[in-house]
Amino acid sequence: MRLTAFLLATTLAACSTTLAKANESAYSERNLDACKTLSQTDDDDPSITLQCDGYKDFSVYFKEGDLRQSQAYGPISKEWLDEAFESFGPFNHTNAKIEWRLGTGGKPVATIVRWFVSDPETTSDADARYGQVLVVSTVATSDNPTSCVVGYVDALENKDANTLARKIADEEAHDFACGVSEPQWLGTRGKLAGEPMRYLPEAKE
Repeated sequence: MRLTAFLLATTLAACSTTLAKANESAYSERNLDACKTLSQTDDDDPSITLQCDGYKDFSVYFKEGDLRQSQAYGPISKEWLDEAFESFGPFNHTNAKIEWRLGTGGKPVATIVRWFVSDPETTSDADARYGQVLVVSTVATSDNPTSCVVGYVDALENKDANTLARKIADEEAHDFACGVSEPQWLGTRGKLAGEPMRYLPEAKE
């Protein structure tokens, strides 16, 4: 009887620890009209960089150039702000809704954002087709002022796409080294998912 009680208590304690470590989600809505313009060009290759409200004091840095978009999160360095750009080869745009995965103490450790990636085989806006990809990114901190893509999930090919994206965020983001580690796809990847592209500052040794 004592052994049974001990095993039950051990099991409950293990479950409590697991629940305590489980990440939660918070959400924000990015409003480009309310963002602060950090830089903008109006030449033959127009581009823009914006700083937007995110989750609490964690900003969202939005970039657009050549009909492609990129986003970074948290207190990134000036070098990262100026040089980093992660997107897809085909023309694309991001959803305004951002899911923040919260770790210890409620601090965000990753974000999940839906990207709409155009099919390069379509010939006009009228018949354009779009893939949908959930992009998981790290959130910068004062100790590590970099934010980059951790992984991808094809949202059209996987019914459990949100669950897969959260799995990447919770298991990979914390130890992911921007500029060193390579982001991976999880689940089935279809032909409309597009090919990622990235330009990142060289990692410092």
